[in-house]
Amino acid sequence: MVRFLAQETTSGVLLLIATAAALVWANLPGELGESYHRFWEMHVDIAIGDWHIFDESLEAFVNDALMALFFFVVGMEIKSELMTGDLADPRVAALPAIGALGGMLLPAAIYAALTVGTDGFDGWGVPMATDIAFAVGVLALLGPSVPQRLKLFLLTLAIVDDIGAILVIAVFYTTSIELVWLAVAIGLVALVGLMTKYRIWYTPVYAVIGFIVWYATFRSGVHATIAGVALGLMAPARPLLEDRAFENVEDILSGDRVDPTMIMDANWKMKEKIGVTTRLTQLLSPWTSFIIIPIFALANAGIPLSGEALGNAASSRVTLGVVLGLVVGKTVGVSLFSFLAVRFNLASLPRGVTFAHIVGGGAVAGIGFTVALFIARLAFAEGGGGEGDGVEGATAGLAEEAIMGVLVASLLATLLGFVLLRLAGARSRPRVSQPVG
Repeated sequence: MVRFLAQETTSGVLLLIATAAALVWANLPGELGESYHRFWEMHVDIAIGDWHIFDESLEAFVNDALMALFFFVVGMEIKSELMTGDLADPRVAALPAIGALGGMLLPAAIYAALTVGTDGFDGWGVPMATDIAFAVGVLALLGPSVPQRLKLFLLTLAIVDDIGAILVIAVFYTTSIELVWLAVAIGLVALVGLMTKYRIWYTPVYAVIGFIVWYATFRSGVHATIAGVALGLMAPARPLLEDRAFENVEDILSGDRVDPTMIMDANWKMKEKIGVTTRLTQLLSPWTSFIIIPIFALANAGIPLSGEALGNAASSRVTLGVVLGLVVGKTVGVSLFSFLAVRFNLASLPRGVTFAHIVGGGAVAGIGFTVALFIARLAFAEGGGGEGDGVEGATAGLAEEAIMGVLVASLLATLLGFVLLRLAGARSRPRVSQPVG
């Protein structure tokens, strides 16, 4: 837990730096500012002979290929939580799960109410997201004044939120389907399921099949990141040798018997005492947290901050809908649904956590950032989604307005959450009575 929080906090700092760098770069004068867009519009052509595996812009490569690895890690984290973590116990998971539901429905409803009948309506999924890296960073700044169980509440809420965002992307932001390619992807995912069921544990085979699943999903028209999620959910969470004891390890450690075969056998047994999801998450999460996510922010957060652009955003229903959805919708939705869950005995407050803490946590959940930016690009992509993430003309303007809303809302949610949690911490601290002199 401590290691995870430290990693997500550092990731949040890098994400903030990358966002600031993108905004500065995109708003430099003249050719320097134009170089930002030219750089991310560079053509990427990955081919084997006449077979063009990927033939899109650099920005699309980040969003379609690199982010698939990020969502693969997200899928494994969800699988671990469902099998062995907080989501495995319905009594523990109930409160954050119900709170997350409110934190998705109310923001989407607020946005939809403000944009109904306009071209910006497609962005209703943008304010549903919670950025776990930034949220954890805010909690880290508050230190011990935040109960440990509130951190678990917020982490579980963010995981349930991720599940909702994945479903939204898969169902609502896919416009055209190539059924043959989709059938290939589904068939190979089913094959992975059978391989794990029969305990085929040879990693290179999974790597090859995983690449083909990603390619087939990419060609099918379903966003390629869904392939990452699907494969992450198929990874085994429980260890292969969960209930088996080691043999001859004491002899090897003592040096009395040193046999290469015994060492290899012991090494395999120690490795298989740890679930595949745990091993792969520990291996890949530093790459996704410290490299891929900052690159994603650098590629997607560079929007114009000119007077005209700021004026358009200030009067935009899209921007207002995102801001109100994330700041007001998240805070009220998480708090209200959590209160109702406790009121009707569907869940109980964790020990040491008050409703004031829940309200503060709901405000922090309004930091949408990474997934919110991702959905904004999908919602207002040319043609409404599918292959590639380039935006042009009117859709580009809507995407920039949505991204502006995400940036403003994330800043406001950070400030609001910080203040509310500080107040909640001050109220929950026991008062020390002063001696009467």
